Amino acid sequence: MKMSTLDTENTTARPSFVSRNTDGRVVLRVVVSPNAKKNGIVGLHQDRLKIRLNAPAVDNKANKALVAFIANLFHVSKNKVTIVQGQLSRQKTLHVVSNTEPNWADLAPFAN
Repeated sequence: MKMSTLDTENTTARPSFVSRNTDGRVVLRVVVSPNAKKNGIVGLHQDRLKIRLNAPAVDNKANKALVAFIANLFHVSKNKVTIVQGQLSRQKTLHVVSNTEPNWADLAPFAN
């Protein structure tokens, strides 16, 4: 997936489930479906990016798989991705420390 350099003035290309907070971190709102056959982005659900993970929702395995999936999406190390809300829920909010973002158009139709 192509990466684009962040232009803090251009937020129009960012989908509704993504924002930047004041310290520059990417705020990503997702809903997770664990125990899937394979990992992947499958669409939008209630203004959140829906992600399927093949990890079970036990022993923090789904959360670890989500962090790895998002780190891969942003091309950052896993320690740059933090679940800040929803550790025990399917709906989660993550912070990603990154100067670049995925090319959201590559995720179409999910990114709009």
